[in-house]
Amino acid sequence: MTALSERPANPVVGLTVSHESAELHVTGAALYTDDLVSRMAGTLHAWPVQAPHAHALVTGLRTEPALVVPGVVRVLTAADVPGVNDAGVKHDEPLFPDEVRYYGHAVCWVLGESLEAARLGAEAVEVDYEPLPSILTLTEAIEAGSFQGAQPTVSRGDAEAGLARATHRFSGEFEFGGQEHFYLETHAALAHVDEGGQVFAQSSTQHPSETQEIIAHVLGLHNHEVTVQCLRMGGGFGGKEMQPHGLAAIASLGAVLTGRPVRLRLNRTQDLTMTGKRHPFHAVWEVGFDDDGMIQGLRATLTADGGWSLDLSEPVLARALCHIDNAYYVPDIEAHGRIAKTNKTSQTAFRGFGGPQGMLVLEDILGRVAPALGIDPTELRRRNLYQPGQATPYGMPVRHAERLTQITDELSERGELQRRRREVEAFNAEHEHIKRGLAMTPVKFGISFNLTAFNQAGALVHVYKDGSVLINHGGTEMGQGLHTKMRQVAATALGVPLSHIRLAPTRTDKVPNTSATAASSGADLNGGAVKNACEQIRERLEQVAARTLNLHPSDVRISGGVVTGLGTQDTIAWADLVRAAYFQRIQLFAAGYYRTEGLHWDASRMQGEPFKYFAYGAAISEVEVDGFTGAYRFLRTDIVHDVGDSLSPLVDIGQIEGGFVQGAGWLTLEELRWDTSDKPSRGRLATQAASTYKLPSFSEMPEVLNVHLFERATEDGAVYGSKAVGEPPLMLAFSVREALRAAVGAFGPAAHMVELGCPSTPEAVYWAVDAARRAGREAGDGGAPARSVAPVGSGNGTAGNGSLERELAEHLAPRGVTE
Repeated sequence: MTALSERPANPVVGLTVSHESAELHVTGAALYTDDLVSRMAGTLHAWPVQAPHAHALVTGLRTEPALVVPGVVRVLTAADVPGVNDAGVKHDEPLFPDEVRYYGHAVCWVLGESLEAARLGAEAVEVDYEPLPSILTLTEAIEAGSFQGAQPTVSRGDAEAGLARATHRFSGEFEFGGQEHFYLETHAALAHVDEGGQVFAQSSTQHPSETQEIIAHVLGLHNHEVTVQCLRMGGGFGGKEMQPHGLAAIASLGAVLTGRPVRLRLNRTQDLTMTGKRHPFHAVWEVGFDDDGMIQGLRATLTADGGWSLDLSEPVLARALCHIDNAYYVPDIEAHGRIAKTNKTSQTAFRGFGGPQGMLVLEDILGRVAPALGIDPTELRRRNLYQPGQATPYGMPVRHAERLTQITDELSERGELQRRRREVEAFNAEHEHIKRGLAMTPVKFGISFNLTAFNQAGALVHVYKDGSVLINHGGTEMGQGLHTKMRQVAATALGVPLSHIRLAPTRTDKVPNTSATAASSGADLNGGAVKNACEQIRERLEQVAARTLNLHPSDVRISGGVVTGLGTQDTIAWADLVRAAYFQRIQLFAAGYYRTEGLHWDASRMQGEPFKYFAYGAAISEVEVDGFTGAYRFLRTDIVHDVGDSLSPLVDIGQIEGGFVQGAGWLTLEELRWDTSDKPSRGRLATQAASTYKLPSFSEMPEVLNVHLFERATEDGAVYGSKAVGEPPLMLAFSVREALRAAVGAFGPAAHMVELGCPSTPEAVYWAVDAARRAGREAGDGGAPARSVAPVGSGNGTAGNGSLERELAEHLAPRGVTE
């Protein structure tokens, strides 16, 4: 076996190749879970009965009226569950609840011959509810002491001592919102039972093995009696790591009880109202700096809104605490975490998995306080970057810390930072009501699962007699290009052209006990397993070739499908070698395995080395803000990002671009709103469609976007020297929000600390501009005069200068900062 990071001559990894399903995607020929329904006769359709209360007891459930609706076959309730009535791994998510925990919670499911029949049947089900008090906001949860799960602390040194020695101290609060995954393909499952009694479930899931386990325990079966397959997903972003399990269990339960295939696909409104989002966070913090702007101490409490059940909230919170430092050394730190229990959807994994929320807290602090320190924000960040030899608050050495400085230096040059800074200053001096802002922010993101046991993977590789190769691995494809990379890894490890490699759908009867495709670890884990399986086969084939060429096996070379050897001109075609091996009864298939080495983590103490390595990056963004409306343009973004030695550059650049835009959406556009009134609609998600939930589009892309992969960056401990790319680029979008802060600051005095709501929508930007102008007038330095804006009338002909404006002000104005 070769070293994990060692690349042979002429590798297929590193080549620029298109996504393995690109043609299928753009022609519409790619199959997804719901596309399989037409291939299965007699399929029943499932529809949920959703509760119209945020919190209530179910006091009566009458399903008989539904059964008289034409086409309705059965109504599934808790009484039908032969195993455990629970869809989670924490045993706090009843599949059929007797207590409604959020508005839209499904209390039962109707099966019909058609979707319309199931829908009408669901409308006919009669449910009695006893409404109960509900908690919807983080503020309400904190005041009520409504928490769930563990409350960990990450600390180093003495935070109080660090704050005491600081010459500049600041404190404040910061609350920021969640994010809807809004994958193109909503949640879907299709289940049937075969002639042997095996349950076969097609599921749009990032974690087929866990979907298998949940189906089994709901049905009272063993895991070997359930097979789960995932063809591909039309997006996942973490939203399909935990939440598909219960839906697949519903379809499987229906299939077992009726003996017919059952299809469950949430429509967009159901998906938005029933499934979890990125966790909103609230932070209270105190920080201290010395006269040189070096951080001396930080004390913070992070509260995550977990929704109605734990789901993945505990590891999300743990990762947030482990990333509160981002790319900066904090000598004395104490960061506490807790999870609020609210009557909303159970919040879940989302790209970055808590890391973005933790990192945003310190980035927001640095952006806020830089003017008060009299230091340029970019310079303040640069001074506090990790240096070689330093370690994180949880005790992990920051290996290759010098890359942070190297990347920011290279980015400054590529992004023409100094020239553009002068141009921005000149522009702002000439324009009273339009200002531009420029900001550079770094990223340091740990790669591996929080739970050490998840850092393993398997693969099954078949070489057929004609030389063609079929790969099975435990990772799932959600559009991120994992299968493309695995084909390149296999072609490199075997020494054959990419065209020889085909990849089979992910399924639990081929590779068992798989981890979720998450934590940016899909290529690292599954690539290691695929490489291991291929090298087992290659070593056997080298023995055959050595005997044929009269060489030592170590002198055999296989590249491009041609077998040669040192000191000989003779060659063997790959297909001929494989056929010869078959007739010599040499095994032509192998099960590969990989486990990430060097990890150890004490979750009770929050100390250890939970990550294999850190991925680094940095971005410069420039924006333009209209002082009258708060509207803005994204002018330009430059990125330098560390992906090690890329397995597939085209895929990686696409991931960086996509992650950056999704991060910008979270930070500037996407706002989840729930009805927090005392009306019967309390708890209803108000932003439950693309018409009310703002997603990034082409108009929100930077007008210029330059992405460069950091060079000479081999990662010794990863497959073929590559690094993860799924999640780290999302945090590059911090540069956009900090650029907005810089533009807002240009409307006020130099020392004004800009407090910017998050998401930093045009409304939030407008209120920040208004505050900057007021600060300018109070300082008497000629800040630009504010323009009063009357909100739209309430429908009775009045401008309504009070209620709407007060509501927006209360919602958008962030908590104050004091020094």
